[in-house]
Amino acid sequence: MKYYLAPSILAADFNHLGSQIETVEAAGAQWLHIDVMDGMFVPNFSVGVPVVESIRKTSGLFFDVHLMIESPIRYIRQFAEAGADSITFHIEAVNDPIRVIEEIRAMDRRVGVSVKPRTPLSMIEPILDQVDMVLVMTVEPGFGGQAFKPEMYEKITKLREMLDERGLEHVNIEVDGGIRRSNVEKAMDAGANVIVAGSAVFGGNTEKNVRNFIELFARREVEDAFRKEAAGK
Repeated sequence: MKYYLAPSILAADFNHLGSQIETVEAAGAQWLHIDVMDGMFVPNFSVGVPVVESIRKTSGLFFDVHLMIESPIRYIRQFAEAGADSITFHIEAVNDPIRVIEEIRAMDRRVGVSVKPRTPLSMIEPILDQVDMVLVMTVEPGFGGQAFKPEMYEKITKLREMLDERGLEHVNIEVDGGIRRSNVEKAMDAGANVIVAGSAVFGGNTEKNVRNFIELFARREVEDAFRKEAAGK
């Protein structure tokens, strides 16, 4: 399994956002997680299209745009044109997820769907074969700095089982919320392979934090390969 680190700019110092993005990219991060909040779906506001356009000019990272907004279909085209590589919408914010998926596909972008901690996986089960990624929120969306909800490990495991049973091993499982070096391996054991980290990246020595995650991922990929070989797969 391939693992990806997606530093969340929600935890970055926006006074030095450009230089901090350069640091995580140079240190080996592959993705950049960009939370978009509208003050309605979640009780907070964050970046919009102009910020994505601005940082796209100087960054080659994979832009993982997470729309925590009502009626996300309204802004798919704008974020795609601004530089998003993947667009994730919340299943709780839409009445017609297929229409949203089709709009993202029409812009030739990857599709992600997200579920809040209390949202059952049955809500996304019918569309699992139509997305590239499922984002499992491991805290209540809207605010950074929350503690990881341990009951989410079981949810991640169940999701990975659902994907495997359907032959959808290629679908990424992303986790977002309260991820730290102390709990990331347990999330990976459960089946997550895209790791969103905010303060665990931007708090302290950013370059060192990124390198620690990347070294862990590389080691896990080697271990996974050995296990797969031993199992004759």
